[in-house]
Amino acid sequence: MTRDEALKAVKAKVATENSVKHMLAAEAIMRALAKHFGEDEEEWGLAGLLHDIDLELYGGDMKLHSKMGADMVRGLGVSEAIVHAVLTHNEAHGVPRESKMDKALFCSDPVTGLITASALVRPDKKLASVEAKSVRKRFKEKSFAAGANRENIATCSELGLDLDQFIEIGLKAMQGVAGELGL
Repeated sequence: MTRDEALKAVKAKVATENSVKHMLAAEAIMRALAKHFGEDEEEWGLAGLLHDIDLELYGGDMKLHSKMGADMVRGLGVSEAIVHAVLTHNEAHGVPRESKMDKALFCSDPVTGLITASALVRPDKKLASVEAKSVRKRFKEKSFAAGANRENIATCSELGLDLDQFIEIGLKAMQGVAGELGL
């Protein structure tokens, strides 16, 4: 599956613009992490782009979210590694994260919200004016971007990254696609 095919599938299944932007942000971070670790940037990027393809189909039932998504992306013909990463990004299923890609998607998913919120409180509402140290400071504020699960973000340590490194990689990745994100 190509990136264009994946984006077309996402746009066919996900109507909410902010949800699509979240998936584009996750794609950017996953590509950056793949590059950092010398992994397949296309494959990791597809995992990030497709991870929430079922977001609007499960009606908020976290017991279905990502199980349905894993089945959907399998049907699109992606690798089983991507299918597994999509499945394991939702810890509600109790499926262990095994690969680096699984672990990267798990911590990348929530950090997109923290970084986005950090941009939205800036006067210009632009990622370009966000610094990694300000995202790190906001990380400590539990009420800020409360939906961005700090424990999940902190699992970046399972990849051998400290929080500062991870936030720096994620922020730079999102800044690189700021136009697509509208930030």
